[in-house]
Amino acid sequence: MRGVVFKDNKILMVREKIDDKWSLPGGFCDIGLSPSENIIKEIREESGYDVTPVKLLALLDMNKHPHPPQPYHYYKIFIQCEVTGGEERSGIETKGVHFFEEGNLPELSIGRNTEAQIHMLFEFLRDPYKETLYD
Repeated sequence: MRGVVFKDNKILMVREKIDDKWSLPGGFCDIGLSPSENIIKEIREESGYDVTPVKLLALLDMNKHPHPPQPYHYYKIFIQCEVTGGEERSGIETKGVHFFEEGNLPELSIGRNTEAQIHMLFEFLRDPYKETLYD
């Protein structure tokens, strides 16, 4: 599950400690939490921002996208959120928080999100009426 937060035509990303690369804030869903509750928790823990989920953007099968091989079969859930409070700060698993322009993306943690997926998400910024994507 990944949170998608836009501000000033830029997308929120966090620098992962584990590989020193950038990804959308998020992670595995915790048992007992709904998708909305989970993405609120993940974004707060990894970026310091409080958010409200507003739209399911995409539900993708990792095996149908160029992610590194995984031992399990995963789905990627991308949920657009709006910042409601908090402040930028790194978390236990992250060491940087930044908003990036689409044309100036950092080195991505492709196990978490691919460059094509980030560009796909910017399509929702350009067209807020775009329908949810799924494999």
